[in-house]
Amino acid sequence: MKFVMASGNLHKAEEIRATLPSDIELILQSELGVDSAEETGGTFVENALIKAKHAASVTGMPAIADDSGLCVEALDGAPGIFSARYAGTGVSDQDNVQKLLTSLEGEDHRDAFFYCVLVCLDHANDPTPLIAEARWPGTITRDQTGDGGFGYDPVFLPEGLSKTAAELSADEKNAVSHRGQALRLLSESLRERYSA
Repeated sequence: MKFVMASGNLHKAEEIRATLPSDIELILQSELGVDSAEETGGTFVENALIKAKHAASVTGMPAIADDSGLCVEALDGAPGIFSARYAGTGVSDQDNVQKLLTSLEGEDHRDAFFYCVLVCLDHANDPTPLIAEARWPGTITRDQTGDGGFGYDPVFLPEGLSKTAAELSADEKNAVSHRGQALRLLSESLRERYSA
């Protein structure tokens, strides 16, 4: 079965494709010429629904959307839903990481968590979306370590681990991350919905 992924982010797509059931083919909306939806929601769930509805409406295909980000307790949950554009629109991951480290200068309380919500719609007006949510607790390091992953991975030290998310292999990360957890939940729901 084919789904449109309401994203142009290749890194996210790779993580999602690695976990979804093998009979699901995921096509990035950017590959279909679909522009990104404007994320006007106030929560991760709202923004994921906006993205999924937009992709499904334009393509006529079932859609899967992800909205995720980093929430830092000392910053009252920031960058939160603005994680990808924390340092402004069109900025690099490095710009966002640098702003985060600058915002936490002198701060000893560095608890944080990554949060992910995944939404699946059969069609743009689907009244019963599948929604899967998960969080990945950890702390923000003072220095960047590792060159794997993307986004804030070089400064995120997962709870119970001795290396940053950027130092984990793709398989290690998918086994414990917020997106990996949410994907396993969504995969179960997809099997239940589409095997009936």
